[in-house]
Amino acid sequence: MNAGRTIFAQLMDFVSPYEFRRCVDRYAGHYKVQRFSCWDQFLCLAFAQLTYRESLRDIQACLRVAQPKLYHMGFRGTVARNTLAHANEVRDWRIYADFAQGLIAIARTLYATDAFGVELAQTAYALDATIIDLCLALFPWAAFRKRKGAVKLHTLLDLRSNIPTVLFITTGRVHDVNILDTLVVEAGAFYVLDRGYLDFTRLYRLHQAQGFFVTRAKRNFRFRYLDSRPVDRTTGVYSDQTIRLYGFYSKRGYPERLRRVRFFDREKRKWLVFLTNNFALPPLQIAQLYKCRWQVELFFKWIKQHLRIKAFYGTSENAVKTQIWTAIAVYVLVAIVKKRLHLEASLYTILQILSVSLFEKIPLVEALTLSQGSALEDDLGNQLNLFD
Repeated sequence: MNAGRTIFAQLMDFVSPYEFRRCVDRYAGHYKVQRFSCWDQFLCLAFAQLTYRESLRDIQACLRVAQPKLYHMGFRGTVARNTLAHANEVRDWRIYADFAQGLIAIARTLYATDAFGVELAQTAYALDATIIDLCLALFPWAAFRKRKGAVKLHTLLDLRSNIPTVLFITTGRVHDVNILDTLVVEAGAFYVLDRGYLDFTRLYRLHQAQGFFVTRAKRNFRFRYLDSRPVDRTTGVYSDQTIRLYGFYSKRGYPERLRRVRFFDREKRKWLVFLTNNFALPPLQIAQLYKCRWQVELFFKWIKQHLRIKAFYGTSENAVKTQIWTAIAVYVLVAIVKKRLHLEASLYTILQILSVSLFEKIPLVEALTLSQGSALEDDLGNQLNLFD
């Protein structure tokens, strides 16, 4: 029964305490810890993400106001700014990284059968990176440019579920294409990449691992034409060609054939040229698959705007990575709740509702399925009419 339980406590019911303890034990997270446990730390950071807290002092003030409710929300230790700051500094960030990966595995299973705009039997991923700017004076370990610091979040997004499956957090100096060296390729899966990953030696390794890639050609791209297939130009596809790379280094990096699809985007009035090693999909599906890459950009927008990683709660590398991985865990947790409760609202709407209702004592599903349309009509009906 959810009667008398806060929405925050009900939300945390979707988290497995056993799996969290396994992550803590794996990295000795409770070594010399007496009162403020790793679970308390996670709850504080999750609360901060859900309610858009901007600082440690902000977190402390909001939770201390609700002191009588904290025990029933799962908190066992005393929430203090210095205690939380120390925990962020010294407790291994990999605890929260592993925990987030466990939630990702659950979410991917729940969303495995969802459609994503392209009729595709195989798994499709979008690989991209985003830069999170930092002050070099406060974050000297995050060197990026001469007078600027940054961390870079490299994300492999499952297009079927919009769930990040692999994440790498590096300094801003690490180029995007280097992540292809550490990526474990899933045979038969599609990897949608932008032009920043156009390195033919690395793409050939992906091809040898039996993965498929779809990317865009650069303007100075040189190739040798071999043959072409008929296309329906009413769909926007103007050519579907088989080519080989031209040039010593390019040809040495990728010695086999490639497929070149030329497409005209009528909405943006723009020509697009795609390269892929898959010769089976229709050319229009190649263009549609690349269009789905925009979902990873929306994910980055979500992370930067709606999860609190722009105002960090600590300046060390461990504190920053702890906060980012907690933000990812919150994002995935909300996605799990949306699926298990069969909610039609978007993730953005769900987070907005949660941000103002965590202390409410009503059933979670009731809070997240309130009719927004009727509420809006009531609000409009109560407005004063200036022209009466």
